[in-house]
Amino acid sequence: MGQPSVPPPLAPPLLAPAPSPPSQASGNKVRCAGCRSILTVSHGMTEFICPTCKLPQMLPPELIRVNQQKPPVQAHGIDPTKIQLPCANCKAILNVPHGLSRFTCPQCNIDLAVDASKINQLFPVPPQIPLEEVNEVAIEVEREEDGGTAGETFTDYHPSKLSIGPPHPDPIVETSSLSAVQPPEPTYDLKIKDDLENSNALSCLQIETLVYACQRHLQHLQNGARAGFFIGDGAGVGKGRTIAGLVWENWHHGRRKALWISVGSDLKFDARRDLDDVGAMRIEVHALNKLPYSKLDSKSVGVREGVVFLTYSSLIASSEKGRSRLQQLVQWCGTEFDGLVVFDECHKAKNLVPEAGGQPTRTGEAVLEIQARLPQARVVYCSATGASEPRNLGYMVRLGLWGAGTCFIDFRDFLGALEKGGVGALELVAMDMKARGMYVCRTLSYKGAEFEVIEAPLDDRMMDMYKKAAEFWAELRVELLAASAILNDDRPNSSQLWRLYWASHQRFFRHMCMSAKVPAAVRLAKQALTDSKCVVIGLQSTGEARTEEAVAKYGLELDDFISGPRELLIKFVEENYPLPEKPESLPVPGEESVKELQRKRHSASPGVSLKGRVRKVARWKAATDSESDEESDVDSEYDSNESDDEFQICEVCNGEEERKKLLQCSCCSQLVHPACLVPPVIDLVPEDWSCHSCKEKTEEYLQARRAYMAELLKRYESALERKTKILEIIRSLDLPNNPLDDIIDQLGGPDKVAEMTGRKGMLVRASSGKGVAYQSRNTKDVTMEMVNMHEKQLFMEGTKLVAIISEAGSAGVSLQADRRAINQRRRVHLTLELPWSADRAIQQFGRTHRSNQASAPELLFTNLGGERRFASIVAKRLESLGALTQGDRRAGLTLSAYNYDSAYGKRALMVMYRGIMEQDSLPVVPPGCSSEKPETIQDFLLKAKAALVSVGIVRDTLLGNGKDSGRFSGRIVESDMHDVGRFLNRILGLPPAIQNRLFELFISILDLLVQNARIEGHFDSGIVDMKANKIELQERPKTVHVDHMSGAPTILFTFTLDRGVTWESATTLLDEKQKDGLGSANDGFYESKREWLGRRHFVLAFEGSASGVYKLFRPAVGESPREMPLAELKNKYRKVSSLEKARNGWESEYEVSSKQCMHGPNCKLGNFCTVGRRIQEVNVLGGLILPVWGTIEKALSKQFRQSHKRLRVVRIETTTDNQRIVGLLVPNAAVESVLQDLAWVQDIDD
Repeated sequence: MGQPSVPPPLAPPLLAPAPSPPSQASGNKVRCAGCRSILTVSHGMTEFICPTCKLPQMLPPELIRVNQQKPPVQAHGIDPTKIQLPCANCKAILNVPHGLSRFTCPQCNIDLAVDASKINQLFPVPPQIPLEEVNEVAIEVEREEDGGTAGETFTDYHPSKLSIGPPHPDPIVETSSLSAVQPPEPTYDLKIKDDLENSNALSCLQIETLVYACQRHLQHLQNGARAGFFIGDGAGVGKGRTIAGLVWENWHHGRRKALWISVGSDLKFDARRDLDDVGAMRIEVHALNKLPYSKLDSKSVGVREGVVFLTYSSLIASSEKGRSRLQQLVQWCGTEFDGLVVFDECHKAKNLVPEAGGQPTRTGEAVLEIQARLPQARVVYCSATGASEPRNLGYMVRLGLWGAGTCFIDFRDFLGALEKGGVGALELVAMDMKARGMYVCRTLSYKGAEFEVIEAPLDDRMMDMYKKAAEFWAELRVELLAASAILNDDRPNSSQLWRLYWASHQRFFRHMCMSAKVPAAVRLAKQALTDSKCVVIGLQSTGEARTEEAVAKYGLELDDFISGPRELLIKFVEENYPLPEKPESLPVPGEESVKELQRKRHSASPGVSLKGRVRKVARWKAATDSESDEESDVDSEYDSNESDDEFQICEVCNGEEERKKLLQCSCCSQLVHPACLVPPVIDLVPEDWSCHSCKEKTEEYLQARRAYMAELLKRYESALERKTKILEIIRSLDLPNNPLDDIIDQLGGPDKVAEMTGRKGMLVRASSGKGVAYQSRNTKDVTMEMVNMHEKQLFMEGTKLVAIISEAGSAGVSLQADRRAINQRRRVHLTLELPWSADRAIQQFGRTHRSNQASAPELLFTNLGGERRFASIVAKRLESLGALTQGDRRAGLTLSAYNYDSAYGKRALMVMYRGIMEQDSLPVVPPGCSSEKPETIQDFLLKAKAALVSVGIVRDTLLGNGKDSGRFSGRIVESDMHDVGRFLNRILGLPPAIQNRLFELFISILDLLVQNARIEGHFDSGIVDMKANKIELQERPKTVHVDHMSGAPTILFTFTLDRGVTWESATTLLDEKQKDGLGSANDGFYESKREWLGRRHFVLAFEGSASGVYKLFRPAVGESPREMPLAELKNKYRKVSSLEKARNGWESEYEVSSKQCMHGPNCKLGNFCTVGRRIQEVNVLGGLILPVWGTIEKALSKQFRQSHKRLRVVRIETTTDNQRIVGLLVPNAAVESVLQDLAWVQDIDD
């Protein structure tokens, strides 16, 4: 080496260079699986950590066996990834990166240069490893492995560690993932155990809940607050009785006060019944809404002990004097209160942590506040749907899932981790909570319940009605736009008008959809009654507001039932049609004196100056009462201030004169000498004398005002005429009646139908059959508060065999075929209006499917075009027993995919909008179009754009001219681009044909995005079952963490899986298929058309679930979860006619796949790769996961493969002893890193 400018002579290196081929003695050259840099690993080392990315890894097996001799000891400080060269000046050995030609010696600061030609002589460049050939079959297998299969969802439930009490009266199930977790050992001894065993009031699983809740209440969180318990049992399992048992147990410990918070005041009677059932007759139940706001334990109120029952709305109530219920309850309990606080149906407190831009609900805040103010209270959260959304856990602060002592700082941090973890993460939280003894979640089995989705097609009359209504709304929108444009700027805010317009639009079409289903609902109900069943009809809204408005307007007696949609439209137009202000009537000449007008003009109108010059008048404004009062005050001021003794100035000659010698104009108040006027005034003048200029101006002013007022009146009258015409059109439209009244009428009237809704009155057909009359729902004997309970009683006794329930009137109500009730007919539950939320759907079906029933209900859905897809999802959701809400989402992968308002739904909507606006091409061919006929696509785009304009999604539209004639230009605002809810609501207002086409286009794009995500390995499919012919636990499980509070461990399990299919098994499969006569000509063995690494891949294919799609079996990995279309099969594979050839190929692949993956011996991930490997090692972290969440996330984030970076929840069951484990799959390459980061590791025996 020499000076900077001249390339120096190259000194021979003092140390042997590190990077050399494996045959040399220096070490093995490998590529890091994480950062992809080239590393040299000394001989003898099989495991190493990359110095760059710190990823622990292992040599591929083929390199481990090469040269087992000991490596020479390397000099300290040598970096094996660089070349070692001596400095020409100070002779220090330097680590020089490959390819660096100029640098400064860090020792002596001399600039050095490297002669590349001499370097190449001394250090031959290692031979380049040829690029791996892309193995298409390997990619296919990897995608299939990543997708996994979804297994059965529920398993029968029996308390695992307690045997007190009788079995539950109905079969109960638990999600499979939860059943893989054991609760902690029960240590609590119930005081009421003997009473319960004697009375059989509670079943074994209700007693189990009591024990674990009381046990949990003995623990405290890190912040000092008492730990809480979460009862997540499904609708109808018997939560009410369990709560009553908890109240009774606490009573025996001297805790005589309890708060029971629920959704409706009617449920107080259920609470009373449940307490009586467990033997707690002496505990009083006080309804808070019947009590004054004063101290509850004062002499006047006298509530010393017992259960105070209140609703969530009471919790946020306050009196006129500012006293709050919350303060009253805290005062009654006292700050040291350690009794029970039950949040029943606690999903009502959701949205404490709202979506971006929203506000937390007051209920959520109040629930949080009462918990903070009573830190020692024994809190019980109780809801069938509470954990369906991670966001809804925000108020459950006593579970200790975040905050001090956890790995999440606060709830937002916890929420962020869960949302990143996806569907499986919520299941893990449920499993964690059960393992720590703070959660139970069982569901009634729906065995015996039947589902049916019944299409309610629109009949011709309804189709015509719907189409005309859609056209009318579009025209009304244009009319409102035109009317708003005429008005000046001083009208009320137009955004308010459009908010009301779209809200009414949505309500109107929801109503139309419901009405369309009435004929089908009535037909099904009558059929059920004929078959000796009874009927429950569920709907969301009752149309009460419209009915009451109509009765107030038209009187108590009407010709026919009210049409909800019509009344809604009339109300909207009457109250919101933009009218100009009505001008006051013009004065008739002679009626009003000119003087009066002049006086008015000066005092009320600022439009004329003192000098009589007319200023520009913006607009005539009628004098209001307040202004008239001001005028009279001004006048009286003038009177009182006038004094004859004063001297004043003449406006004409400016001469000073006594006030009484000057004339004053009664209009403009100016003072003048009589002699200065032209002509001079000599005679006596009247008091209301006015100067010449004022007289002139008054005449002009009157004329101008008359013309202006006439114009205003004309404008007002024409607007009023247009409004009247619109109202006439609405009244002439053929629109359906209120569905609720219609159904009751068609099924025999209120004497035959029990109604449990929130409305106070209803329309009933007159006894003569002509006309209808409005009457109150309650009678002299039944108060309004008790009317729903009374109706329920009549239904359960069998006096009425049809019940109609709304969301408002039926929360917590039991209508099942109860063994204690007289009416034990089988229930047929019809839904007229599907709630768009899973929570509500489950609540609604839980009314007729509850414990202690004689027969399970039949559940029928009636649905329309746009709702069709949604109905099938709700059916799936119920088929899987509410899997979405109970910690296990294996109701089929469709559930999370077809939650329309998901990340995929939002992306699908944006892709569709961009395609329709011709900013991008559509990824699918629109429905009813052909790719061979581009004009059909153009026609659809034009119609779709016009449709989106008519429902206000496309704004600022202009119609093109010239070469763009017939084309729209417009824009969709950013906020609408992702608003799926708005899209679904707005398209309801389109004629059915285009509505269905737009909806189908949206769905097909959504399907495509979900399918792509699944192929790319990004799709989150919840818990995945790992299947194999042989699954064994490989070694003793390791405990890697123990929870300090419950003692629940986190355990690492290592399994060995053999997934292969032997030749014998494959031929047996094929023979059986052909024996059954189900085979097709294309069934048989196939080989891949291409070779990889000198060999072809073999598969067995036979026709699957549908014609034209084939089920595949591979020698190495068994049955493929994906079925392949015949065209794709023939494109990639060819059928093998020789059985001998197929056998050899199959057996060879079966043998090779036991030792290596499909990528061959040079695979980048080496031994860690499992793609197509028949025998594989699988590591699963089971038990408690939340405490070690952060550690696992960190380790996975360093993984090389995209699919390995994601948290994946798997379920695996050993084939030898059927041991089931559910937990996080830890990729083999990450195991070491996870173990290093966790505090301690020990082997466990069991």
